Amino acid sequence: MDIKFTEEQEIMRRSAADFLTSRCPKSLVREMVQDEKGYTDELWRGMADLGWMGLALPQEYGGAGGSFTDLVVLLEEMGRACLPGPFFSTVALGGFSLLEAGNDQQKRELLPKMAKGEIVVTLAFSESETDYDPSPIAVTAKADGDAYIIDGTKLFVPDAHVADYILCAARTKTGAGPEDGITLFIVDSKSPGVSCTLLKTIAGDKQCEVVFDKVRVPKENVLGEMHQGYRYVKKVLQKAAVAKCAEMAGGAHYVLDMSVSYAKERVQFKKPVGAFQAIQHHCANMLADADCCTWVTYKTAWMIDQGMPYDRQAAIAKAWCSDAYRRVVALGHQVIAGIGYILDHDMPLYFRHARMAEIACGDADYHRKAVADEMYSQ
Repeated sequence: MDIKFTEEQEIMRRSAADFLTSRCPKSLVREMVQDEKGYTDELWRGMADLGWMGLALPQEYGGAGGSFTDLVVLLEEMGRACLPGPFFSTVALGGFSLLEAGNDQQKRELLPKMAKGEIVVTLAFSESETDYDPSPIAVTAKADGDAYIIDGTKLFVPDAHVADYILCAARTKTGAGPEDGITLFIVDSKSPGVSCTLLKTIAGDKQCEVVFDKVRVPKENVLGEMHQGYRYVKKVLQKAAVAKCAEMAGGAHYVLDMSVSYAKERVQFKKPVGAFQAIQHHCANMLADADCCTWVTYKTAWMIDQGMPYDRQAAIAKAWCSDAYRRVVALGHQVIAGIGYILDHDMPLYFRHARMAEIACGDADYHRKAVADEMYSQ
């Protein structure tokens, strides 16, 4: 395995860092927490102009044909910046779902628009519980002539309030197991009967409750095979979990850099606080955790690009990064101390983003169970 950046990846990384530093300062991130939309059109257009939305999409659908590792490089910089907006939901949830389950007509209709930044897409799966087990799925879709009627409520749907299309997982029949009988549908968010309510979250990210009240969806909007939706969702969430790990790795390294810089400059007892062994050990532990986040993420991305089985590795990566990012932020608070708890400081942003990322695409316990289940099934 060789995970050194290619020349093109290094250029993209530097370009992304420069763009996000100038166009997405922390003052904007804090402002967007309070903003109902959650991002600016100017920022979104700038990202689209750089080709970020189409980076990992095939060229035949208007994308750049980049690798999964290319996307990880970009997402790591987004994690450093605490980027607000629907990039992750559109690309990692919506885009991966369309690539995994969509037919050629659906891909040609939606993916070029996604690559240009013309549409926002999200995935609606969770309901009464926050994990990604199929058992709680109670939203139903019943055939009615040339359409399906979707009824029920989805929770914690990211960026649904600004989405043009919501990919909804609904139960279309009772199967032998909870994963059987689930089907994915492409739902136009402007369809009669679709209503969306923003939920208050610790990170100020835009999670929504979406109610489907007898929403009529044409049969041609079925995404993938009937009754096999969970098979697609499982694969999408595995890739999305690795994508989220890239964001966490970037955030962890930013917190580390911020803490080390503070420790070098802050003077107590006539010497920098970084001269004290306790602070040094905190920073060393932060570096170990942050670097391990990077290594486990890039190893998994490499396996995906090589076409290797990556189910277990993706679960290991998300379990590790979920815990490690939280530890890095906790130690960063110890290093920076009282001022790091002031809301105008950057540290609270990363604390909240770490907590949000910890449960996104399944928390550490969810993924540890996935690893254990695979180990004991062999």
